[in-house]
Amino acid sequence: MVEKLAIEGGEPVRKKPLPTIDDISGRYLGEEELRLLKEVIDSGKLFRYVGTKVKELERRFAEYFGVRYAIAASSGTAALHAALASTRIDPGSEVITTPITDMGTVIPIIAQNSIPIFADVDPETFNMDPADVEKKISDKTHAIIAVHILGQPCEIDRIIEMAEKHDIYVIEDCAEALLAEYKGNYVGTIGNLGVFSFQQSKHMTTGDGGIAITDDEELARNASFFTDKGWDRSVSGPRSYVSFGLNYRMNELTGAVALAQLEKLKDVVEKRRELASWLTKQMEGIDGIGLPKIIDGAKHTYWFYPIKVDHERLGISNEGFAKALNYEGISAGTWIGKPLYLGPIFLQKRMYGNSGCPFDCPYYNREIKYKEGMCPNAEKASRELLVLSCNEKFTYDDTADIANAVRKVASYYIRKT
Repeated sequence: MVEKLAIEGGEPVRKKPLPTIDDISGRYLGEEELRLLKEVIDSGKLFRYVGTKVKELERRFAEYFGVRYAIAASSGTAALHAALASTRIDPGSEVITTPITDMGTVIPIIAQNSIPIFADVDPETFNMDPADVEKKISDKTHAIIAVHILGQPCEIDRIIEMAEKHDIYVIEDCAEALLAEYKGNYVGTIGNLGVFSFQQSKHMTTGDGGIAITDDEELARNASFFTDKGWDRSVSGPRSYVSFGLNYRMNELTGAVALAQLEKLKDVVEKRRELASWLTKQMEGIDGIGLPKIIDGAKHTYWFYPIKVDHERLGISNEGFAKALNYEGISAGTWIGKPLYLGPIFLQKRMYGNSGCPFDCPYYNREIKYKEGMCPNAEKASRELLVLSCNEKFTYDDTADIANAVRKVASYYIRKT
């Protein structure tokens, strides 16, 4: 007897909401953050250059990751923008990245009047395919933004090898992969710069916030200037603006929360790995569902728990499957949806009013078309990828409910077809 789905009027697997990253039910937030916030308020010093918390965060974050420099910013996107700007990228340059990512990965490229070039992805991991990255390198390529998707490292060593051959920069976007490891190294410490996000959903959260790390003194200095309107504060006397920059400064309240969160980060990641291990065991053998594939040398940190929906086998799209799971009381979604280049902003090339820049600017004398078929694996992934919630407040019973709901929905549609 096939169990009736909740979406069709049956009883849901889960009636009590799961812990969620959207509020305290799924986050390690409490007395530690309040204590440090109170210190900031009591001091009256909320600006980073009169207070101590952001400076301390930068010191301790760099120490945590074993690098020389850390530059805090107002968001992960801001930190990535500062990282890219620190490489002194020229207008009309090309930057290679993945089409399956948040728009925050690509905004810095466009903001620097440069051209996003999208490389296809591995169909199993959804991370950038190094072979396709190499195909996309041209004489205009300035950098590769290597994104570690959903908590799993990409094959960053292969990307760095080809980057060194062509003398281009590698920036690691680790927004979704705090404390993920590849061949014994933390992601973010392998390329020229690494960038992290502290947005609400990330492994450590300040609501918004971010940080860039590097061992390169010049890149660190450039990134620091960029977050502070190009101001060289080491020069006494009249203000010395030495380069173009934006106001991407982190404030002391954000720095205080980040300091408390940093102390909890290891426990958060270890708990998520434990939960993901339970979930994997509980979902093994569900027909029509593909479980995460972990590449050799990688340690996943499960920003979300990704699965593949075999829509041909099940006769339902990943969007439809996610909707059915939501009715069962299980949070699920398709995350990004279509690859970025199929969005209106790329298809219509309207970045700066109706100007056509950066694509039609004098510094870029090539024609680029964003169109369907550019990255077939990414487009296929957009039809298969589904992400399930995974946060540090889950219990074994929570993961059992998730697995039972996935099994219930998959079994229903297989039998129905």
